[in-house]
Amino acid sequence: MDIPHVTDPHTVATRLTVTSPEQMRDLGRRLAKLLRPGDLVLLTGELGAGKTTLTRGLGEGLGVRGAVTSPTFVIARVHPSLGDGPPLVHVDAYRLGGGLDEMEDLDLDVSLPDSVVAVEWGEGKVEGLAEDRLHVVIERTVGEQAGGEQAAGGQADGEQAAGEQAAAPEEDVRRVVVTGVGPRWAGEDLAALAG
Repeated sequence: MDIPHVTDPHTVATRLTVTSPEQMRDLGRRLAKLLRPGDLVLLTGELGAGKTTLTRGLGEGLGVRGAVTSPTFVIARVHPSLGDGPPLVHVDAYRLGGGLDEMEDLDLDVSLPDSVVAVEWGEGKVEGLAEDRLHVVIERTVGEQAGGEQAAGGQADGEQAAGEQAAAPEEDVRRVVVTGVGPRWAGEDLAALAG
């Protein structure tokens, strides 16, 4: 998986390396600080890549009610805010074969202006909901070096925080590409997500 193909001149992207589920949740918490009502987040990655783990972090960062779990069997869950922030609408489009027509049955266009909508498996299905969107692609890096990216925990590749193990198990290492599409994201410093 690569950075999504987009032709919008307002596209910004950053690449990160995540070496544990806790770092993926932490990335979600940091990402939540950038989000506001009306934001659409597309999450792309194979089964077990970490899409729901990142969304748990989004929920924690947004301060929403309810445990964020995979909505595979209910398709969409709404997590109301515990404060004055936006609710989180968490959608799993894996079982939806159709494009935007099938997604329209979920009334996401009604929820979007007041909520943060995170859609797993939404690539090719929900882009038409919003001109501005954030696309998060998560890829396992088993058997390859994730060279050149920033580590999501704040270290550059090859550096190590005090007390950290020398290397994460290969199955935990993920390459994450966060791409902001549209004018909404043009001024955001996505590189700050490396924390």
